[in-house]
Amino acid sequence: MYTEKRIRLVESLKLELNLSKKVAEALKKVPRHIFVPRQYRYEAYIDTPLPIGKGQTISAPHMVAIMCELLELEKGEKVLEVGGGSGYHAAVVAEIVGDEGKVVAIERIPELAEKAQKTLKKLGYKNIKIVIGDGSKGYPEEAPYDKIYVTASAPDVPRPLLDQLKVGGKMVIPIGKFIQYLCVVEKKKDKIEKKRWGAVRFVPLIGEYGFKNYFE
Repeated sequence: MYTEKRIRLVESLKLELNLSKKVAEALKKVPRHIFVPRQYRYEAYIDTPLPIGKGQTISAPHMVAIMCELLELEKGEKVLEVGGGSGYHAAVVAEIVGDEGKVVAIERIPELAEKAQKTLKKLGYKNIKIVIGDGSKGYPEEAPYDKIYVTASAPDVPRPLLDQLKVGGKMVIPIGKFIQYLCVVEKKKDKIEKKRWGAVRFVPLIGEYGFKNYFE
């Protein structure tokens, strides 16, 4: 039942977004219903965000697909995810970068990080490392990264993430508080290029380089 629903969703997204083969195949392989709480599993293959607890959400499949396309992921790359959540987005990226690649996912809420780790282990992912911490500061222990993506909206591009991105690397990050847009950042030898992709809606990035008093 779930497999059929997942394939139908991906086929729909392929037409709507003109998805590349590698992103479409990754979305087909990852069982999104395993990453959401049991009471929401019947909605897992509707193209919408869903609650995962602790005030956080799993991104809509179309947004996961768009971010993967914008990053232009390749096999063998090391990727940093800020905002690991349930682990779903990391699993999709891990499918694209392959066993020779690696995804480092940072999640600030221990309960979500631990649950994601269990889910990913159960599904057999060995190229994903879950870290508990302040994602706005990145994870220098594994730097530099070929690609970085952030699944929460920041006031601006955090300096530590820029520092941990390889020259020639790319980052996708939502920017803004009430009005948000997806920003594609490219780190070149002598400059940083930023381009707006379009309007989005994400939970806030909380941390030293995120929003400190977002809810006040």
